[in-house]
Amino acid sequence: MADLTLSLEQLFSRLYYVGPLRGYPERSYIWSGEQVEHVGWRGERAVEAILAARDRKISRGYKMAKQPFEKVVARWLKQMGLIHAFEVRQIGEYRKEYEVLIHTRSRSSQVNLTDVGFGISQVLPIIVQSFYAPKGSTIIFEQPEIHLHPRVQADLADLFIEGIHAREEGENRRNQFIVESHSEHFLRRLQRRIAEESVTPEEVAIYFCEPGNGGSSMMPLEVDAYGNISNWPEHFFGDETEDLVAMTQAAMRRRSGK
Repeated sequence: MADLTLSLEQLFSRLYYVGPLRGYPERSYIWSGEQVEHVGWRGERAVEAILAARDRKISRGYKMAKQPFEKVVARWLKQMGLIHAFEVRQIGEYRKEYEVLIHTRSRSSQVNLTDVGFGISQVLPIIVQSFYAPKGSTIIFEQPEIHLHPRVQADLADLFIEGIHAREEGENRRNQFIVESHSEHFLRRLQRRIAEESVTPEEVAIYFCEPGNGGSSMMPLEVDAYGNISNWPEHFFGDETEDLVAMTQAAMRRRSGK
């Protein structure tokens, strides 16, 4: 029993959760140099985590170049099409206050995080926690796609794939992501990456949660090596073919009426 208790304590000590509604950005953040355990349930400590991880370097995979932690975050924000450049800068030499400054375009002026789109502040804690958590962690994201446009929702799948393959200090970080999502864009990108062999079906498990009289049940979706799902829940994402046919018929009726 002592061994079981210790194993459970170790498991829960490596469990991290980020909720669906992240906090609004601040014009400045206070950091006194301490290590941050995680970004917080609402992502409120994401900037502090970036500062605490400035000496860390992350690589995308085996034999791939390492990058400073802040550059990894900036790369993902740029890759998602949200910014051109990103910087966390101290406000004054002897002050403990920091501001997040952003170039939205290559020739645009540098502005504070509070002066740009809300989506950046929503996805920032997701990016930070994906690489900030210690090795061997389990990270739970609840609806990370909220307030994000379709392209960024799809890019989240690539972010999490890199997260499970990332390496630090010459070792695989061995982290696991549990993602609760309603985003078709996220799922379609994940299927595509399986087909492209960026991630294997063995590294991915997809479940459909369905309510019932006795509570919700989880049905595993069967994904093959080409990203195909053979047991789709009926009408979960609607009927795309039916919508296209209806649009075509409506267009034909309107043209014939003229």
